[in-house]
Amino acid sequence: RWAKTAEESLLAQTEGEQMLQRTDQAEMKISWAGFRGSNRDGIVHKLQINTDWSVTPPTELWRRQIGPGCSSFAVSGNYFFTQEQRGEDEMVSCYDLESGNMVWKHSDKARFWDSHAGAGPRSTPTLSDSCVYTLGATGILNVLDSRNGKVIWSRNAAADTDEAIPGWGYSSSTLVVDNLVIVAIASKLIAYDRLTGEPQWFGNDSGEGYSSPHLMTIDGVEQVLFMSLAGVSSYVPTDGKILWELPWRECRIVQPAMDANGDLILSAGQGKGMRRISVKQVAKEWKIEERWTSRMLRPNFNDFVIHKGHAYGFDGSSIACIDLEEGKRKWKNGRYGGQLILLADQDLLLVLSEKGDLVLIEAKPDKFTELAQIQAIKGKTWNHPVLVDDILLVRNTQEMVAFKLALADSFQE
Repeated sequence: RWAKTAEESLLAQTEGEQMLQRTDQAEMKISWAGFRGSNRDGIVHKLQINTDWSVTPPTELWRRQIGPGCSSFAVSGNYFFTQEQRGEDEMVSCYDLESGNMVWKHSDKARFWDSHAGAGPRSTPTLSDSCVYTLGATGILNVLDSRNGKVIWSRNAAADTDEAIPGWGYSSSTLVVDNLVIVAIASKLIAYDRLTGEPQWFGNDSGEGYSSPHLMTIDGVEQVLFMSLAGVSSYVPTDGKILWELPWRECRIVQPAMDANGDLILSAGQGKGMRRISVKQVAKEWKIEERWTSRMLRPNFNDFVIHKGHAYGFDGSSIACIDLEEGKRKWKNGRYGGQLILLADQDLLLVLSEKGDLVLIEAKPDKFTELAQIQAIKGKTWNHPVLVDDILLVRNTQEMVAFKLALADSFQE
């Protein structure tokens, strides 16, 4: 099965390298920096699409086989990056956005498998400047030249701790903050020098976790949040000093979010519910105040989005909406599972269901409204979709597909 793919990939890689050489290795604009976008919030701005898919359905541009993995995509210029498993090799791959052909690949002899998600890497590449930063499921941390895949530095981050590989593998997507690369290795954060790969600081042991470090500015102070089994911890990016902690013992996967008032919206993990907290500095001390705890929206490994005073996400396999004032449910409907992104300017949720369906749902609190649905991809689909301009990228453990979406009439130039 893989022999033909390898031959085709080698040819595509050669063609891709030639294409990159023709660009004279110029810097490419990063349009989707990594896991859930530049802010890790799953929100797309300045875009509106046509929602009548009976008239203007998504147009398939290409469809390609891909190796297993839970990774999503990062996009820069006409190239996109992902992680996948090919036999005994864990790969970081660069593809051409227009054709889906491989441009380059970097391989490490590593393989992780579990009965929950199967084989392959769990995390998503991060782009910064002309580098791509990746963490493999067994703890291999790579920094590669995004233009050609050459190794800038590589490190076994798992070996830098005494942590055993957690049950679902290392799943943290790397975070680049100034001159540091910050990554979660199961129960703790590690910050590395961006240029040399030397460890700069280690976070506290906070118990098993599968979320990614998250950069936020809270009460005017930039900080890195980490969701784990112990609860929520906030770190000073430069030196790893703890600013504040919220004990709340549940194994966590999804990212934190912030509402328009600056309060944090947090998932308990394991489908146990949500919490809204206020975090403020008072007399140089950090004060945490709980606003509410609610079981009306219970994300597990499916992320949620914040929009106009409400949170939209998955409660089991259904989509639900809760208000952020009191945590009360406005509606719950459908059976989708999977992941979603928000088109904020259009009050629109784009869902990639775990069965591979693309679904459009209104992000409005008054009622549940499904606008359109088509099948995009076959097989169990847990990977996050990516939307850049009018190009939608989706993948699962078997294939990846690019669609061109028709823009709304009012949005076209």
